[in-house]
Amino acid sequence: MQPSLVDAATLEQLASVRHRDPHTVLGRHPAGPGEVVYRAWRPEAVSVALRCAPGAELVPLAASGPSGIFEARFDESALPLHPVVVSTYADGETFTAVDPWGFAPTLGPLDLHLFAEGRHRALASVLGANLRTHDGVSGVAFAVWAPNAARVSVVGDFNSWDGRQHPMRCLGESGVWELFIAGLDSGVSYQFELITAEGGWLRKADPLAKTAALRPLTHSKVAAPSRHVWGDAAWLSARAARDPRRSPMSVYELHPGSFARDASGRWLDWERLAARVVAHVKPLGFTHVELMGVSEHPFDGSWGYQVTGYFAPTSRFGSPDDFRAFVDHLHQNGLGVIVDWVPAHFPKDPHGLGRFDGTALYEHADPRQGEHPDWGTWVFNYGRNEVAGFLIASARYWVAEFHVDGLRVDAVASMLYLDYSRAENEWVPNRFGGRENLDAIAMLQQLNTVLHGDFEGIMVIAEESTAWPGVTRPVYAGGLGFTLKWNMGWMHDTLGYFARDPVHRRWHHHELTFGLVYQWSEQYVLALSHDEVVHLKRSLVGKMAGDDWQRRANLRALYSWMWCHPGKKLLFMGGEFGQTHEWDHQRGLDWAEREAPEHRGIEALVGDLNALYQSHPALSLRDDDPSHFRWVEAHDADHAVYAFLREGPSGEQLLCVLNATPNVRHGYALGVPAPGVWHERLNSDAAAYGGSNVGNHGRVFASPTPSHGLPHRVTLTLPPLGVLVLTSQGASRGP
Repeated sequence: MQPSLVDAATLEQLASVRHRDPHTVLGRHPAGPGEVVYRAWRPEAVSVALRCAPGAELVPLAASGPSGIFEARFDESALPLHPVVVSTYADGETFTAVDPWGFAPTLGPLDLHLFAEGRHRALASVLGANLRTHDGVSGVAFAVWAPNAARVSVVGDFNSWDGRQHPMRCLGESGVWELFIAGLDSGVSYQFELITAEGGWLRKADPLAKTAALRPLTHSKVAAPSRHVWGDAAWLSARAARDPRRSPMSVYELHPGSFARDASGRWLDWERLAARVVAHVKPLGFTHVELMGVSEHPFDGSWGYQVTGYFAPTSRFGSPDDFRAFVDHLHQNGLGVIVDWVPAHFPKDPHGLGRFDGTALYEHADPRQGEHPDWGTWVFNYGRNEVAGFLIASARYWVAEFHVDGLRVDAVASMLYLDYSRAENEWVPNRFGGRENLDAIAMLQQLNTVLHGDFEGIMVIAEESTAWPGVTRPVYAGGLGFTLKWNMGWMHDTLGYFARDPVHRRWHHHELTFGLVYQWSEQYVLALSHDEVVHLKRSLVGKMAGDDWQRRANLRALYSWMWCHPGKKLLFMGGEFGQTHEWDHQRGLDWAEREAPEHRGIEALVGDLNALYQSHPALSLRDDDPSHFRWVEAHDADHAVYAFLREGPSGEQLLCVLNATPNVRHGYALGVPAPGVWHERLNSDAAAYGGSNVGNHGRVFASPTPSHGLPHRVTLTLPPLGVLVLTSQGASRGP
């Protein structure tokens, strides 16, 4: 055999699996006029041969240099571009495959340029694991960003998890490592094995995996191409034509693992869950379902908020196509789907994003910026282009691939402030000396610009708990650009008020009026979420003041007040029927309790509130316009009575009245703008809801007596711990 054309040092790099571009040495390479050399890498093989055509005789390769390297020279015309390599081992086992070393990179210069700038919107199509046909050969293209690694290999079922078998090549200065492996198909398990610059050894799940093994396993899986045939074209067309800020939106927040379980206590898959959700939620009149964290996550107790798979629906409930079918089924039944998305932090699980290549890659290196003190997690480095681009591509992927109608962005407040939950000496000021996280702000603005620009009618909703200005103001006007924002102040004040004994409410009257001071500064969602019914905070009905009857009456009044108040609506599952026990993610809702009359009454009220909300534009179309809201009575603290008017676009007027005491109030006068009959459209104290049935026999007449600055007056009987909603004769008909 002629001497190898490669120097000994290079061969030693290959044998120690430290070569950053094995394709330049392995596979087919020129060896002189009309000749090529083929060099194979097969650790522990005793012999290696090539099959140059189907059915042809095997051509042996000779061992060359360090153990595992085999090569031979061929006439150029006799050696195909991608020959089959047959390896034999000491136990007699053989392994046959097309070598990966003859394939061109699956990422082009434009892909690498856009990735480096953080502008590759279809990142999941070039990074991660993608089935494709390359140079006429089918297989899987693997690519991963690990700029500081000394070596990266793909390991999996196909190579006995041996990191020596499939080392990847680093593409220039991009930090992206790439390898195409022929013959692989969907369902293959894999991870990336990395050797750090210091010689450490890591096994990591794919940051852009589209599906993963069920926990406690940590490996990624090659996803099958989607075979789902969408049937929601009408829904998407209507969504594109709708302004979510000017439309009724009543959201049912749902944790997929504990909404309902089967008879043995196991999760429902996406198919069964879709049927149960539609059967329960649609008749109640909700417009959307919001799913708590459905991105892949290793720990059930994180509820999906400590994510390791930013492009992968969790495998707990089925495949990515099963999730597509879930969304499609809800869309075809008139329900939108919002998913929670978590760009604020990620967990420290060894297989996750943290210290991905042995360095702080996705997170800040400085713990004052890179570690979250509340949750023991890592914080993303939003100022790094590749990281910001990764997050924006993830968000876009959920909308494009799964047709979701919106993202609820978790923990935005923790992203905006460098000193969030930190003591004075535990944070690093920005370049101007301030506490604002300028990189996070820029990333969120870019996120909202991209999503709203690419997808008409979708929503990006901020869970933001501070008074940060302009969260829902457009980016071009200096805002963050979110569609909507959770109103955490309203939630805190309102729950605090209804938890108080009515005898003390006179001293806390402002807790229900204060929200209207700042209501018009943002586009708000009134959210009674999962966070309020867990960790010994009690269920919503359990928070209410009084005995059992009063607690349910207070809950009905709370819901009625909420549905009348400006702002979109969100209610966590179980709240719609007044579940007694607080939420437990390890079991289903108390569906048996729902059958009791007092719980059926609460559910009936929620259904009627949604019907009222959707049939009266005054309650939804002008949430951000103070000219269509008017206090009638905001100061009667002694009687704990509140009343306001909501005006619709065609002049429709609704009068909403709350009596927050258990005392019936007879002859209570309130000003109204129109004469004639005012119809009682809803009474939260109705017997059908479990109330005492005190009311006004369905209607009252307005007298021409001025009151409360209005030209007419109605005299009402106010039910105990109850809410009345009345419309004038000319108003549109309610439920």
